[in-house]
Amino acid sequence: MHTEKRKKPPIDYLLYPIQEFIHTEISGSLFLIGATVLALVWANSAWGESYTTLWHTYVKFSIADDFFKLDKSLLHWINDGLMVVFFFVVGLEIKREVLVGELTSLRKTALPIMAALGGMVVPALIFVAFNATGEAASGWGIPMATDIAFALGILALVGSRAPLSLKVFLTALAIIDDIGAVLIIAFFYTEQVLWISLLIALGIWLLMWIANWAGVRHPLIFGILGVVLWIAFLKSGIHATVAGVLAAMTIPARTRINAEDFLKRARHYLEKFKLAQQPRTSVLTNRRQRAAVQRLETIAKAAQSPMQRLEHGLHPWVAFFIVPVFALANAGVAFSINRELFTSPVVWGIVLGLVVGKQVGVTLFAWLAVKFGLADLPTGLTWRHVYGAGWLAGIGFTMSLFVGGLAFGDGALLSQAKIGILAASVIAGGIGWLILRTTPPAIPEAEDPVLAPKSAHA
Repeated sequence: MHTEKRKKPPIDYLLYPIQEFIHTEISGSLFLIGATVLALVWANSAWGESYTTLWHTYVKFSIADDFFKLDKSLLHWINDGLMVVFFFVVGLEIKREVLVGELTSLRKTALPIMAALGGMVVPALIFVAFNATGEAASGWGIPMATDIAFALGILALVGSRAPLSLKVFLTALAIIDDIGAVLIIAFFYTEQVLWISLLIALGIWLLMWIANWAGVRHPLIFGILGVVLWIAFLKSGIHATVAGVLAAMTIPARTRINAEDFLKRARHYLEKFKLAQQPRTSVLTNRRQRAAVQRLETIAKAAQSPMQRLEHGLHPWVAFFIVPVFALANAGVAFSINRELFTSPVVWGIVLGLVVGKQVGVTLFAWLAVKFGLADLPTGLTWRHVYGAGWLAGIGFTMSLFVGGLAFGDGALLSQAKIGILAASVIAGGIGWLILRTTPPAIPEAEDPVLAPKSAHA
């Protein structure tokens, strides 16, 4: 039976460029850059005072005549609230990599673990060398961070000269770096712990694990428990973003049906859909076809884990809304070029920590891991690639700004830290791109003239 091919509706042609843009690796970085530039222009314009006033506007949430209340500035709602979702997605990425990705075995993770360790230790030591005492000493965690979105965005600009193994290495390095940042926030940037709230948080976390074990799969259940967990951490004194990572660990990674069962059921309902086809009818009026489609939708969801669905669903919100809003609220700093700026130990500690410490630490510790037989250099990866990745790891930005806010609060030191972070990120990103862009492409194993199959036209 001949069926006429339906034309795409006009909206599909309009949305196609937008969908393609969203799925490119640099798209999130472009939003982040745009928000950063807007914040800097706004803070240094004639309306600069309104920038500060807006983010320090207090928003109050209360229940039963202040029986329970949260009264925080808009900046804190973003940093302690919205950013929890960012850390939740980071936690999902970490769990995925541990279960099925590049962190599944010690041998596979040894190289990025050592590289990330060097990329945290050396920058921190450089910062401490400039700020050993005083109030500024608490900023040692700032140059330890890596902004995975910016780093991978710059790597995407390198194009075909960046082998897949380099992207895998940089991703694993940045994720391990994120684990380090979360631990640092939890253990070193917590001033006072309210143990009652912490015990409640641990109880809720245990309940989430029980829900996972019991086979609960609906995101709403984990969402409600996750909000309670966030509030408990918020009241405990430990930074609330830690709740995001801990909640992510409890999200089920198992599917209800396996691949073989999915294929069997999908073929069954596709066949039922085909048999129910009638002339001059559509799915809208064909009850049997509608039932088959609904069953296909159900088994398609059953073949995906809640972890996979949540990561896929939340990623666009994080990349195109949460992180740009965070940058807009935190990156604005009024520049006043003076002698103090060029002699500030905070600025120099951050700039040299990210620009020098990262590339030295990443490359040196990766080399030591290979030298002592702890790890192997992946196929297609050269030491120039590793060195270039070390430079890209010096793009601290989002995480560095976040830690800077925890370390210094509001004031002159935070402004100096922001200037150092912005300057270092631009330098590290630019030089990293240049190194990798001028690196000769490695010959993939399949293209090796000895190993490659003979061409049919030879």
